Amino acid sequence: MKLLAGNSNPTLTKRIAEYLGIEKSDCSVRRFADEEIFVEVHENVRGSDVFVVQPTSFPANDNLMELLILIDALRRSSARRITAVIPYFGYARQDRRSAPRTPISAKLVANLISHAGADRVMTLDLHAAQIQGFFDIPADNLYAAPVLSRDILERNESENVMVVSPDVGGVVRARSLAKRIGAPLSIVDKRRERAGESEVMNIIGDVAGFNCILVDDIIDSGGTLCNAADALLAKGAASVTAYITHGVLSGGAVNRIVKSKLRELVITDSIEPTQAVLDAPNIRVLSVANLLGEAISRTANEQSVSSLFD
Repeated sequence: MKLLAGNSNPTLTKRIAEYLGIEKSDCSVRRFADEEIFVEVHENVRGSDVFVVQPTSFPANDNLMELLILIDALRRSSARRITAVIPYFGYARQDRRSAPRTPISAKLVANLISHAGADRVMTLDLHAAQIQGFFDIPADNLYAAPVLSRDILERNESENVMVVSPDVGGVVRARSLAKRIGAPLSIVDKRRERAGESEVMNIIGDVAGFNCILVDDIIDSGGTLCNAADALLAKGAASVTAYITHGVLSGGAVNRIVKSKLRELVITDSIEPTQAVLDAPNIRVLSVANLLGEAISRTANEQSVSSLFD
């Protein structure tokens, strides 16, 4: 088994390697003067089971190209099997035609990864589960729920916790977590007027006196989350904490979270946290390295991955 990585999240790759008890394979990813990407693998991979760790987060296009070129280099070096480990799958929010004459970019990216030479894909908390069907190769969609639920139970009195979905579309994810920790469920009904902006309309469920746990897969601008926190507190919630798998946190999102009424935002390291995120007093990062490492180990040994989440 070999573990390689691009430049997207070296810290996560190092932690995965430590969990697996192996050294990250030696490769270099560098750029020419015109920003063309060049990859060179510095050790023999012929006949190897190779796992390439590369979230396609910001800058999404650069990180995606690094992944594709790494896969191509491995395929041409006669690797036996190539698994693209993509903790954060960029372009996942473009999973359908939202208007006439628009693309389904998630399908395009899936095709690129397949045609580059990947034999299977491993990712974490896809924005929409049906994206697994966009791939013509096996795709494992892992869940951060075990990591998040363990942290919630360690830090909260379970009988006083209520899981809240920040929108109707995230109810399945929130219900799954609520069932895992034995907590009731509430829903924030919102109306989005335009992309990047949202207006909270109503809270479905009685949240008075509860420590509310907002659960979602992605936080980008943070506007939805902050509005939801304000609405929950206005309805009598004792506190509001958010558990989000992928901390995209673009633009002024970190500053917005710091100034918000959220007691805490908890994200995973599926995306390399920026210094601003690490310095924020109410943002905390949980590692999913052990979860990914165990899934990689089971895949390499032809064992069940789905039993991780039973």
